[in-house]
Amino acid sequence: MDLHQLIETTVTGMDYMLVDVERGAYGLLRVTIDHIDGIRVEDCERVSHQLTRLFEVEAVDYGRLEVSSPGLDRPLRKAEDFVRFSGYPVQLKLRMAVQGRKNFAGILQAENAQQMSLLYSEEGLESSTAAVKKGKPARKEPKPTHVLNFEFADIDAARLVPQVDFRSKKQ
Repeated sequence: MDLHQLIETTVTGMDYMLVDVERGAYGLLRVTIDHIDGIRVEDCERVSHQLTRLFEVEAVDYGRLEVSSPGLDRPLRKAEDFVRFSGYPVQLKLRMAVQGRKNFAGILQAENAQQMSLLYSEEGLESSTAAVKKGKPARKEPKPTHVLNFEFADIDAARLVPQVDFRSKKQ
């Protein structure tokens, strides 16, 4: 059993989802997990303890183990991720250019792993995301005017667009 499969079996057995396994410099082994209710520090600690014991038994060579949540800009790696996050804003990079471009941002629509689409406008989410990065308030999102149909095999990379509102809500 390879390392990824070993980790995935353990993590899913603990009722978590494995998002990513990454090897870094100096023996770093980074494991990213998720749960339908979100991830807390206690979850990362629990998985870390379990994997540490497993790696001792299986004689896995690593220098340091890091277990973390995927964050607000969670990468979408599996076809099931696209179905789970249907209706959410995403950034999408395709393997091959469509309409002269590879990068798109919009609202993900996925009824199943075979039928996926992205609702986007020419301005898209990119303009408001760039404004937020520059410290300016995001303006209202334009209504999606285009539909991009794609398959899971067409995707090079995809991630959620963070939706954070720091404005206070008066009651």
